Amino acid sequence: MVDTETINENERWAGVYKLLDRNSLIHPEFEPQEEIKEFIKSCKILVIGAGGLGCEILKNLALSGFCDIHVIDMDTIDVSNLNRQFLFRRADVGKPKAVTAAAFVNKRVQGVTVTPHYCKIQDKDENFYQEFALIICGLDSIEARRWINATLVGMRDEDDPDTIKPLIDGGTEGFKGQARVILPGITSCYECSMDMLSKPTGFPLCTIANTPRLPEHCIEWASVLEWPNKHGDRKMDTDDPKDIQWLYETALARAKQYNIQGVTYSLTQGVVKNIIPAIAATNAIIAASCCNEALKIATTCAKNLNNYMMYSGNDSVYTYTFEHQRKEDCPVCSNSATKLDFKGDKTLEEFMDYLKEKPDIQLKKPSFTLGGKLLYMQAPKQLEETTRPNLAKPLKELFASGDEITITDATLPFSLQAIVSFL
Repeated sequence: MVDTETINENERWAGVYKLLDRNSLIHPEFEPQEEIKEFIKSCKILVIGAGGLGCEILKNLALSGFCDIHVIDMDTIDVSNLNRQFLFRRADVGKPKAVTAAAFVNKRVQGVTVTPHYCKIQDKDENFYQEFALIICGLDSIEARRWINATLVGMRDEDDPDTIKPLIDGGTEGFKGQARVILPGITSCYECSMDMLSKPTGFPLCTIANTPRLPEHCIEWASVLEWPNKHGDRKMDTDDPKDIQWLYETALARAKQYNIQGVTYSLTQGVVKNIIPAIAATNAIIAASCCNEALKIATTCAKNLNNYMMYSGNDSVYTYTFEHQRKEDCPVCSNSATKLDFKGDKTLEEFMDYLKEKPDIQLKKPSFTLGGKLLYMQAPKQLEETTRPNLAKPLKELFASGDEITITDATLPFSLQAIVSFL
């Protein structure tokens, strides 16, 4: 008697099996084995993020032979997601993304089990992440990427290869995107490449108040200066169309006053919500690259990316791959302290502002300690009040040149050890 379920599964993954059986598409040393085909089915993969990129990744994995997939996301579905997050429908608005995406894939692709986790990645401990063979990120948050990167690097035990969890990270920004493979403790990690990230755009207050030149200046003026003048303590709701409409009309009037063109409703939304245009085609390309790397790592059928791929579709389709080198003083994947040069007669508050602006550090609310001595603490309130006077003191009054201080930040899962030398 013929096992119809087996036939259906063989037919379903026929394309994947054909790829693994054809030596012309893989490296010469690879030997196709039934064990590898079975491993794909049992290989446990975690997808972080169920947004535009995450939906594409889930679909690709489910159609590539992976049968044990987990997805984690803390967000719910908004109507604005529906134009590119194709696993969702209008009736799903308000529902958890992870739960809805998992249900959709489970219903459409038999033989695949997608398990949802509706929570923050920080809600899970190391034991949870140890369960997976590899992890794919489709996040739009730098803080979340830094957290999972530091967590996976911290889990690595040099004497136990099973503790190395490959991290495949994908990201998109309009017509641009990147995919990378991070092998914790072996390749450069996410923190090693912080200086490659573009800082969020900000506008000087004096410019938006006195000499606006761009439509964004007019929108910022309406948001930062004019809103509190007209609405007092009422906080703006950037998801309320009435509030956005008021901002748009106010910014438009400001622009006409200075003969500035380009203020639109969509631009107003983008400025106040820091929205980066999402392009479905870019998500599809980057997701395909991420899942291609997952298949190569899981099956060893080809060498994985080493270790960074950049994509640009602004004017034409262009990709570039290169090996991003590890930083010798990376605060996450190296054992050495970060070296910083700063003037000793500058205040601790000026040093704090420097760390917030420094591209390869980008802290938000740092606290400082030297051994057991508290230099400045953001929290709790009592310690903040006690250490606040130190902010106005020069660094040379607080510690000596060459001292190693510990810098912590609530947004980061690690402490930054820094040797500060006075210029």
